[in-house]
Amino acid sequence: MTRERVRQAVTIAVLVAAGGLALGVKTGWRRPPLPATGAEGAPQDPIYAMLDAARQGDVNAYLGCYTGPMRAALEASVRESGAAGFARYLRDSNAALKGVAISEPERLSGSECRARVEYVYQDRNEVQNLYLEKAGAAWKIARVDGAERVKTLVPYGTPVQ
Repeated sequence: MTRERVRQAVTIAVLVAAGGLALGVKTGWRRPPLPATGAEGAPQDPIYAMLDAARQGDVNAYLGCYTGPMRAALEASVRESGAAGFARYLRDSNAALKGVAISEPERLSGSECRARVEYVYQDRNEVQNLYLEKAGAAWKIARVDGAERVKTLVPYGTPVQ
C-alpha cells in the first residue's frame, strides 16, 4: 500500500469513528451500560446515578445516592436554597461535564471502598476520590475528597491534524 493510500484509510477511519460518536451523543448515549452485578449492585452504580440525577436536576434521586453526614449536609443545602434552586444548581454545575471515567473501586473493607473518578471538561480534567459504603443492599456515597485538576496534553474537542 502506498503512503497516500494509508493516509486515506486512516482519514476515513477517523471520520467514521467521529461520525459514530456524534450520532451516539445525539441519540442520548452517555456511558456504557452497567454490568450485571446481581441484587446488590456495583459500587460504581451510585456514582453513575448521582451524575444522571445531577444532569436531570432530580434532587430526590441525587440525595438518594448519598448516606451519612454527606447526605445530611446536602439536605441542609436543599433546605437553604429550596428544591428548585438546588435542582438548577445541579443542572448548571453538570452542564460543562463532557465525560467521566471511574476506576475500578478499591475495597477498603467489606462494607467500604474508594473509587477514583475523573471528570472531563472542555478545558480541563479533574480527579476526585469518592468513598462508598454499603447501606443495606446498596452502595451509597459516604464522603468525597477535594477535586484536583489534572494536566491534559490535548484538551477535549481539539481537532485532529
